[in-house]
Amino acid sequence: MDTTNTREIYLAGGCFWGIEEYFSRIAGVVDVESGYANGMLDNPTYQQVCSNTTGHAETVRVRYDPAEVSLATIMDQYFKVIDPTILNRQGNDRGTQYRTGVFYVDEADLPALRAAFDAVQATLDAPVVTELAPLSCFWPAEEYHQDYLKKNPGGYCHVDFSSLSSVRTKG
Repeated sequence: MDTTNTREIYLAGGCFWGIEEYFSRIAGVVDVESGYANGMLDNPTYQQVCSNTTGHAETVRVRYDPAEVSLATIMDQYFKVIDPTILNRQGNDRGTQYRTGVFYVDEADLPALRAAFDAVQATLDAPVVTELAPLSCFWPAEEYHQDYLKKNPGGYCHVDFSSLSSVRTKG
């Protein structure tokens, strides 16, 4: 696959294991990588991020081919696997590192992102607390976190994979 025209978006949705695996299955997604975003510490470790003192969120970098999957579709799928009304928690995971957020690198993505946020807000009674902000930094997580659910199929995951039925998947 030609990766010259790929785009990227950074998605924080609680524990990154499930978010990474979920998006890796979507056709048009070229690569996913777990890491830590928008915090204050350079190159933090998992233990440091879990201390709730770094400001980082567990985040997945999603590189995708816009000719195969749109940012709108990615956002639609994202909002199917998180609860955007809960602050600093998804599933059983609690702490600021598990907050939800969409971090962008291209201002041109803002109209599509705002439209996705507005669309989900229109379906909810509670306010959306998911962050929408520019990416300030991203540090890849340790190797044992990468592709964690592929390596450990029985590993903990709060993500419901059944909503993948509404999108074209790989294979």
